[in-house]
Amino acid sequence: MSKAFYDLEAKSLQGKPVKMEDYKGKVVMVVNTASKCGLTPQYEGLEQLYSKYKDDGLVILGFPCNQFAGQEPGGANDIEEFCQVNYGVSFPMMDKVDVNGSNAHPVFKYLKGELGGFLTSSIKWNFTKFVIDKNGKPVERFAPTTKPEAIEPTIKKLLGK
Repeated sequence: MSKAFYDLEAKSLQGKPVKMEDYKGKVVMVVNTASKCGLTPQYEGLEQLYSKYKDDGLVILGFPCNQFAGQEPGGANDIEEFCQVNYGVSFPMMDKVDVNGSNAHPVFKYLKGELGGFLTSSIKWNFTKFVIDKNGKPVERFAPTTKPEAIEPTIKKLLGK
């Protein structure tokens, strides 16, 4: 189990390794996403936040996940095309992962360990959001139903805006 966010890595949707340490000094939001979920329109709000604050140091990392009602059935190409065509997603999308269970991705194991949820640390649905400060410290976990724009004050504060 990693001791720090910056020790972790993931694979991009294109299969390239991505080190979390590449995001040192940035505010990072990690989100488990799905293309066929009632909350999928949140991609739009996430993209708006990213566009507005990326130059100030915000990074959003989308992690597609098919663990909730099979709402992300496609492969990498399907996911990438869906995100770009439907929502103009320009923030980094990672390879499809599990967020719960024995095969949960290390990023999610770490974040759940640092920021447990209500009653259980398990992720309950798509679009659970974790915000990590510029020093790699997870600071807040937001429920799937929390709209991205509701997180803007937290992001602004962490960016020093």
